[in-house]
Amino acid sequence: MLSRAKKKKEQYVKLDKAVMSICECCELLNEYVDESDPDLDEQQIEHLLQSAEAIRKDYPDEDWLHLTALISVYNYLGKVLLHPSFGAQPQWAVIGDTFPLGCAFDESIVHHHNPALKTKLGVYTENCGLDKVTMSLGYMYLFAKGNNTIVPLAGLFIIRFHSSYALHRSGSYTYLMNDEDKEMLK
Repeated sequence: MLSRAKKKKEQYVKLDKAVMSICECCELLNEYVDESDPDLDEQQIEHLLQSAEAIRKDYPDEDWLHLTALISVYNYLGKVLLHPSFGAQPQWAVIGDTFPLGCAFDESIVHHHNPALKTKLGVYTENCGLDKVTMSLGYMYLFAKGNNTIVPLAGLFIIRFHSSYALHRSGSYTYLMNDEDKEMLK
């Protein structure tokens, strides 16, 4: 998994698959059904817009947070990678929880059995910082970062770790975090 994730990161960090606006990207989502989504009756774009609108209502003066909300629901926006323009990736590689690769999986991850990696730290050192950790997904983070986004570091952190439930719900992998990561997670 770690080597596949690194190859895909190299492939997608080039940002050479397609050129489109966020709105055009959102429209592509209506062509797909997320097999893991419980709201199958609702179009993907509806969930994106509802999320962004809820954040806009709660934080009206934080423009960057509105954009972050739209992008960070990357379990949805990242689904554009299912489209042939972006390589027609399989759903299992694009959708779901994000978690660190290269170390033992925490039990809070749904499919946490990984016999190849039994050590807590794996290829990492304690407190190395999450910027050094390869995550299972994170394409929207790469797109945002690679397009010289106006989103501040806090927004990029939200985009990258929005679906890392093991980290922000279970408190797993904190031993990989440095002080900056801990501050961002607050």
